[in-house]
Amino acid sequence: MRKLLVTGGAGFIGANFVYYWKTRHPDDVIVVLDALTYAGNRANIAALETSPNFRFVTGDICDRQQVAKILRDDAIDTVVHFAAESHVDRSIVDPDSFVKTNVLGTHSLLYAAKALWLDDTEAGRSASHRFHHVSTDEVYGSLQSDAPPFVEDSSLRPNSPYASSKAAADLLVRSYYRTYGLQVTVSNCSNNYGPFQFPEKLVALTIINILQGKRVAIYGDGKQVRDWLYVFDHCRALEHVLDSGRPGATYNIGGWAPRTNLEVVHSLCELIDAAFAHQPSLRVRFPDAPPAQGNPSSTLLSHVADRPGHDRRYAIDPTLLVSELKFQPEFTFEKGLYRTVLWYLEHDTWWRTILENSDYNKWVEVNYSSRADGSDISI
Repeated sequence: MRKLLVTGGAGFIGANFVYYWKTRHPDDVIVVLDALTYAGNRANIAALETSPNFRFVTGDICDRQQVAKILRDDAIDTVVHFAAESHVDRSIVDPDSFVKTNVLGTHSLLYAAKALWLDDTEAGRSASHRFHHVSTDEVYGSLQSDAPPFVEDSSLRPNSPYASSKAAADLLVRSYYRTYGLQVTVSNCSNNYGPFQFPEKLVALTIINILQGKRVAIYGDGKQVRDWLYVFDHCRALEHVLDSGRPGATYNIGGWAPRTNLEVVHSLCELIDAAFAHQPSLRVRFPDAPPAQGNPSSTLLSHVADRPGHDRRYAIDPTLLVSELKFQPEFTFEKGLYRTVLWYLEHDTWWRTILENSDYNKWVEVNYSSRADGSDISI
């Protein structure tokens, strides 16, 4: 039986992981630590609040004393570290918060874990433990259209404050293995999508804007290429890494689904149009959506000026994960996107609550004050 501390477990990927892990390992202890900043939402894990062996703690990963207390009091042997500031646009506006959370926060966790698992004679140096750090493919930087995908030992060349802060965290995690022997693993994943995603990212924002009849603004020509990973497959891959990953190793987690942003948006438009055609009741529930008025969702698309330092292409090679840990994704891009659209159609109370929340509106005001009402948030 494992005893896990999941940081950022009320966020998008963290919440999906907690549900997945509880389903697969019901006897394991899970403690979620989340600061509940704008993107953290306790409602994401509400269904688990009464589950046995589950505990939620509101707190900041930078609070080393609180982290140390949780590790000791709950006899944690596994840290799965999701907590991060993750939106590139926000990192351009407010890089300080990204350095604080992603770099200093990661170090706070590493320091506390080392103190308990390696330095504390009562805990014992030989005690089994694992510190897993969830990172991003953005640490590798941008690729030319004809360049081969990044592999695990590719150079780190981040181009945004967000990506730079994650790269710094990756290196800190590596150093705690090389210097102290802390049993760590790192994963660099491609773009995730699925349930509970905060409406600032491409897929979630596009769906919600279409359902509200708001403009879908696309950066530049929209031909920036990303690999797309359904969040359920990401959780499965993390299970493989936690179960069988080599201490000190890094694993790229990809979805084998490269698409341009424009292709993703058009796929979402087609799925939403089809949903309205097959479910007439959607026209009543979402009267402002173009298909409710007999128009295609694509009429909302609009190109705007590109953002500063926008990476043109990300691509990672997940061969190591396949060959060493025998992982393959279950979901094609089309199947995952279909399930995602259905989830947002069925859970509009969830995202409407977020849109009405004062913290969300403050976030829109701070980060997009030059735009009329938040409907022009670009993707």
